[in-house]
Amino acid sequence: MNLAAPSLVTAPEPRPWRRAAGWLAVLGPFFFLSYGFTNWWTGQLVHVDSVVFGWEKYIPFWDWTILPYMSLDAFYAGSLFLCATRAELDTHAKRLFSASLISVAGFLLFPLQFSFVRPATSGFNGALFDVLMGFDKPYNQAPSLHISLVLLVWLVFARHVRGVARWAVHGWFFLIALSVFTTYQHHFIDGVAGAAVGVVCVYLFPNAPVVWQRAPAPADYPLRRKLVAAYLLVALLCFGLAVALGGWGWLLLWPSGALLLVGLAYAGLGTSVFQKHDGRLCWAARVLLAPYRVGAWWSSRWFTRGTAPCVEVVPGIWLGRAPGRTDWRAQRPGAVLDLTAEFSLDATARRLPHRSVPLLDLVAPSVGQLARAVAALDELEPHQPVLVHCALGYSRSAVAVAAWLLHRGAAATPDAAIARLRAARPQVVFSAAYRAALADYHASLPTAFTLSPTLP
Repeated sequence: MNLAAPSLVTAPEPRPWRRAAGWLAVLGPFFFLSYGFTNWWTGQLVHVDSVVFGWEKYIPFWDWTILPYMSLDAFYAGSLFLCATRAELDTHAKRLFSASLISVAGFLLFPLQFSFVRPATSGFNGALFDVLMGFDKPYNQAPSLHISLVLLVWLVFARHVRGVARWAVHGWFFLIALSVFTTYQHHFIDGVAGAAVGVVCVYLFPNAPVVWQRAPAPADYPLRRKLVAAYLLVALLCFGLAVALGGWGWLLLWPSGALLLVGLAYAGLGTSVFQKHDGRLCWAARVLLAPYRVGAWWSSRWFTRGTAPCVEVVPGIWLGRAPGRTDWRAQRPGAVLDLTAEFSLDATARRLPHRSVPLLDLVAPSVGQLARAVAALDELEPHQPVLVHCALGYSRSAVAVAAWLLHRGAAATPDAAIARLRAARPQVVFSAAYRAALADYHASLPTAFTLSPTLP
C-alpha cells in the first residue's frame, strides 16, 4: 500500500491578457507623448550638436530596412501579450517604461541631432519614411531608444519562441537593430548608449528577485568607508576623462559605472549588486560589471603567481583560488564551494556538486555568512575532495574553512584554526576584522564539539 500523501497539482497560471492590455494602454501613450515632446523641445533650441565618427560616412543607406525598423512597434505590443505570467509581464513592462524614462532624460539633458542627409526614397519604402518623418525628427539621438527596445523585446521573444521560428526571430531582430543605422536614424554612439540603457533596465528589473536594501553597519565599517571612497573616486575620474576626451573616450563611462556599483556594494547594498544566483551572475550584471571583473580576475592571477592554485588543509578539503582552465588540469575536485561575489562558476564547476555563498572581498563576513558557508561545506563534504575558493584563496575562503574547523571540532580555538590554515597555505591573510569575525562565530557555537573521525 502506498501511504505517501497525494501530490498537489497546481493549475498553471492563466496568461495575463487583460493586464497586458492595461500595460499597453499606459506604455503606448507615454511613449508617444514623451518622445514627441522631446522632439519638439529639442527642435526649439538654437543649436543642437552631433556626435559622429568619421568612418560612419561609409555606412550604407538601405531604404528597404525601413520595414524591419517600423516593425518594432508590432513586436513591442506583441511582447506584452507573449509574457506567460504576471511576474514576467510586470518585469518586462517596468523595463520598457524605465527605458523610455531614461532615454527621455538623455534627450533633454544631452540634446543631439542626426547629421547626415537621408537620400530621397520613393514607392512603398518612401511612403513608410514619410509616415516615420511625420512623427520622428532628426533629434532624440542618444541613447537610441529603438536599440534599447529591440534588446528588451528581443529577450521576451527569445524566451518563448522555439525551433526554426526562434532563428527567424533572431535574424529579424538583428535586422531591426541594424536598420537603426542603415535608415540614417542614428549615429553609432547613439546605438552604444541605447544598448547600455537596455542592459541597465534588465539589471534594475532582473528575472530573479533581488533584495535592494541597506545592510546594518558592520564592525569594519571604517575599512568599507575607505573602499567606498576609493571606488567612487576612480569612478569619478573615469567619468571626467570620458567627458574631457569625447569620441571613443565616452567608453570610459563603462568602467565608471562598474566602479560606482562596486562602491555601492561596499556602502551597504552588499553582494546583491552582483545579482548572483546558484554560482552565476545574471548576464546584465556580468556586462555592467565586466571592467571590474576583468580587473579582479587579473588580480587573482597576479597575486597567486608562483603559488599552488590550491592546497589540502585537512583530508578531502582543499583551499584555493578561483579555478581557471589551467587549474582544472592540475586538480580534480569532487565538489566546489564558491565564496566569490564577483565571479561566476564556469561550466566545469557547474557540472560538479556546488554551492555558492557570495562574500565581498577585503571585508570581514558576518556570523550569518560564515554559518551559511559552513553549512554549505557540510553539505558538500560527502563529495570530497571539496574545493573551497575565493578569488585568491587567501582570505574569504580561508576564514570560511577556519570556521568549519571550529564547527567540526578540528580546532579548539580561532588561533588554532588559523595556525592550521597557515601551515597548509602560508599566504593566508587574517586581518583583525577577520579574526574578530571568526571569534564571534566561535562564540556562537555550542560548547561541546564532536571530533570528526575524518579530521585528524
